[in-house]
Amino acid sequence: MFKRSSKWDVKAIILIALIGIIMGIIYTFGFNNLYNLTKFILLPSGYAPVMDMVFSGLWFMAAPLAMYFVPTPGSGTLGETLAAFIEMLVGGQWGILTILEGLIQGATNEIGFFPKKSRYEKFSWPSILTGAFFASLGAYIPQYFLYGWYKYSVKLQIIMLIAGIISALIFDGVLVKLITNLFDEILKPEIR
Repeated sequence: MFKRSSKWDVKAIILIALIGIIMGIIYTFGFNNLYNLTKFILLPSGYAPVMDMVFSGLWFMAAPLAMYFVPTPGSGTLGETLAAFIEMLVGGQWGILTILEGLIQGATNEIGFFPKKSRYEKFSWPSILTGAFFASLGAYIPQYFLYGWYKYSVKLQIIMLIAGIISALIFDGVLVKLITNLFDEILKPEIR
């Protein structure tokens, strides 16, 4: 029987590290390549910046996965930050900023669960969708200033914001919840 540990111990840290490593590699060699290709294709249209947000939810997935397996405050922040560090380490295109963004995305993802430990343990639809929504804002706001998105037209800024929220809700919310529901069915985990 699989046990979801809500305590910080060696097993929990190793599990979060594994999630971070796996997701960091998937981010770099999977999601980044897909993002670059679609952004390149859209360059002539003037809507290439929208790709920054269309795929954004894919880069937030380490946080809720870490919170599912280690349902305790801080696990999402640590999981996402480790994934960002690995992404940077293996050649991610955003360099050191990746770690800052991962830290912010992980912390804002936890808003749907924090401060009650029972929310982490339940891993409910409202918690995961709320976390996804705030992760999208946590990604959008710093990038708005760091990458000069404020120079874009208001219409493009709104499209990017909406695209980011939808992406986060779909990938970071619904997809992760469906994946964890499969884990629930297959592994029938207990929380200790």
